[in-house]
Amino acid sequence: MNTRNAPLRFKRFGYFIPAIAATVAVVIAAFLADAQKRRLEEEYRRSFTTEQLGLLRSRLQGNILGNIKLVQGLVATIEIEPNMAPARFEDLASRIFEDDHQLRSLAIASDFVVSRVYPLHGNEASLGLDYRKNERQRAAAMQVKAQDRLIVTGPVDLVQGGRAVIARYPIHSGPDDSFFGIASAVIDLDQLLESSGFQSDLEVAVSISSRPHDGGETKPVFRTNAAIDVDPVVMSIDIGHEAWTLSASPIHGWGQRSDNLSLFRAGLALLSTIIVLPMFWAGYLMRDRHRHIVILQDREDRLETVSQRLQLALDASKVGVWEYDCETKTLSWDARMRELYNVAPEQTICRYEDWRDALHPRDLEGADRVFSKALEAEEPYITDFRVLGRDGRIRYIRAHGMTYRTSAGNKRIVGANWDVTEDVQLQDELLQSKLTAEAQNRELEDARSVVEHNSLHDSLTSLPNRRYLDHQLALTRSSDDHRPLSLLHIDLDRFKDINDTLGHAAGDEVLKHVAMVLRTEVPAEDFIARIGGDEFVLLSRRDPALANFPLLSSQLIEAISRPIAIEGHDCRIGASVGFAIRHRSDETPEQLLVNADIALYEAKRRGRNRVEAFNGELRLRTVEVKRLSDEILRGLERGEFIPFFQPQFDAETLEIVGVEALARWEHPTRGILTPDVFLPVAESLNVVARLDEAILQQALFQATRWEGQGLDIPCVSVNVSCQRLREENLIDKLRAMRIRPGALTFELLESISFDTADEGLKQAIDNIKALGIDIELDDFGTGHASIISLLELSPKRLKIDRRLVRPLLESPAQQSLVRSIIDIGKVQGIETVAEGVETLAHAELLRRLGCHVLQGYAFAKPMAAEDFLAFAKARTWTAERQREQRART
Repeated sequence: MNTRNAPLRFKRFGYFIPAIAATVAVVIAAFLADAQKRRLEEEYRRSFTTEQLGLLRSRLQGNILGNIKLVQGLVATIEIEPNMAPARFEDLASRIFEDDHQLRSLAIASDFVVSRVYPLHGNEASLGLDYRKNERQRAAAMQVKAQDRLIVTGPVDLVQGGRAVIARYPIHSGPDDSFFGIASAVIDLDQLLESSGFQSDLEVAVSISSRPHDGGETKPVFRTNAAIDVDPVVMSIDIGHEAWTLSASPIHGWGQRSDNLSLFRAGLALLSTIIVLPMFWAGYLMRDRHRHIVILQDREDRLETVSQRLQLALDASKVGVWEYDCETKTLSWDARMRELYNVAPEQTICRYEDWRDALHPRDLEGADRVFSKALEAEEPYITDFRVLGRDGRIRYIRAHGMTYRTSAGNKRIVGANWDVTEDVQLQDELLQSKLTAEAQNRELEDARSVVEHNSLHDSLTSLPNRRYLDHQLALTRSSDDHRPLSLLHIDLDRFKDINDTLGHAAGDEVLKHVAMVLRTEVPAEDFIARIGGDEFVLLSRRDPALANFPLLSSQLIEAISRPIAIEGHDCRIGASVGFAIRHRSDETPEQLLVNADIALYEAKRRGRNRVEAFNGELRLRTVEVKRLSDEILRGLERGEFIPFFQPQFDAETLEIVGVEALARWEHPTRGILTPDVFLPVAESLNVVARLDEAILQQALFQATRWEGQGLDIPCVSVNVSCQRLREENLIDKLRAMRIRPGALTFELLESISFDTADEGLKQAIDNIKALGIDIELDDFGTGHASIISLLELSPKRLKIDRRLVRPLLESPAQQSLVRSIIDIGKVQGIETVAEGVETLAHAELLRRLGCHVLQGYAFAKPMAAEDFLAFAKARTWTAERQREQRART
């Protein structure tokens, strides 16, 4: 069918080609006739307009010339009688005004001065007018003399009202025909136009405009009520000084339709229809005839195609067709059916028993029952059964059939059989494969569940991990979820000690024990996760007022702190807990976790093994620390950290034997700040080493400067941090400074110099000493150093802490302790320096105890470099000591 569509469409269209060609020809002819009709009408309108405008122009030109000729006779008389009497002039002029004319007045100007006027009434003011002095008329009057000919100008607006055309004549007199003057005739323009036929009800639209020959301004003279269309008919009149242009067009324009154009077009349309319509009708009849022929051919083709497809389908699908006659009990089988049931080709008639005998014994009863039921109920016959071949091979047959009655009323059933043995076997294989795949899928699902569980849980404690916690926090971001949210951040105390002493296996056992404790103590609806080495987080959606998280935290700390038996050792750990509760719906879960971490940090800062809740004060402190951190980093970049210097005095002579450089922050708004304000934050920022380096460089610079000004300071002491000692290139930097041996001392805290010092740190101290830089132990007596480590370090000096010096005067026991430290130093050849010497009495007692160097407010406070220079040169401390000694004596 589809193969006929394209040719059929072309043929259908082809039947109308003559009608379409005729239609195109008729339309073109109609358009040409219409265009010719409109062109003829336009030519007629232009011819009519030209004729009307020509008549008006002739009348206007004739009237102008008539008025001019009337005056020319009087001018000729004046040339003969230049000195004629006024009465004669009036008589001659009155005769002119008796004829048919449009003249308004006549003036004679001898030597350009008006001497005679007619009529005199109404024109008295014109007498004595000198054209040479009149701006409006001087140019035209002088042009008459210059060209010595009649000059006509207009239109001119008259002073006494109205418009006029003025004709000026040159006057000559005497024997030599010399110039005498000019004569001016005023022609009323409105009367002139009216008498020439220029009225508002003309049959055409007319306009008159005037333009001087010298290119002056164009002036309108006349215009009908109807506007002039484009491309008008144009004529001109030369009146002397100016040219008048007459333009005309039809009143309704060139494009106006004539009364009979519509009738003409209607006739054309009717004629075209009479010509074209029969041709289209003939085309339609021919197309319809062809359509019926094609339909018949198409039906034959379809029938043939269906027959071929059916046969191909039967051959390809190996389907056998059969028919059973209920009256004769005979079966009609095709070749395929005979092949399916192993019927010999020579057996011409097949019976019902042939089919029954071929059935598998187990399927015989069921197949016979289904066939009988379908035949009796006259319903579709659909069934499957097995056929047992002569070779013993079993084949699976699928049968479909339909019951019908012939025209004679006989009942018959027709159907098809096809071998589905391969399909059945394939289905069995597919079923087995499906069962195998389902088993494998179950195994994969179990494996996926294990992998997913492992990806979301900690392998050691089986608690949820950080990824699982992030997933739970993400679920709480919904703006519609208004339930409370609380977070507890738990960190184990002393866990590192167990790892370092008993090993990581013992640490793993501790973590498993803590996980078990958390599962036991925490309600089941709360979420517990291990997010780090020894860090745990508890996420709860319970009401904080009912949950009592401070009490729960204390119970967790108590349970975690109980002894744990590991490898025969009773291990004790502690825990610090920080918790935060979301009070505002706009507070994100991530911010809540940060708040809990801040509270945990505060718990550890206050001594560990305690609980802290996040509050506004902690928030402000965090903000303050953040601000201070930014300012410290900016201060290091701008060089705001400077050294203050506190002198050290010989206990016997009170001469300055050294100076300690103490770090101060010259804050741009807060003034001078001491280390207790910024040092803890600097340590958390890991910039203490940079701070130490800046103070060292400035201290060495000031020492060199003092030496240049005559002040020799034997030694400068500078504090050095553990961070600074662990710098990889520290020794190279110090070596590059070329420090004079003995001129610099590094003060080390006792806590980093003795038992906690690793081999790398000890090697760094040995390398520093090799450069000639002395080592001094700061705050000695307050740490936990052993005598053995003191011997290994061999410092140059021991610095006795101010907390030991302050109670010396009142406490004999404290005096004994200080004396012991001094004696230890003397035995090892180590000098002792006492800091915090507040009074001269302290200084005297320390001198008697054998202390070598004194430092404290009794002598001088820490001061800037300039102030120290002035202090050292003034030597005021010696005068104070002398006054005190005199007072005691």
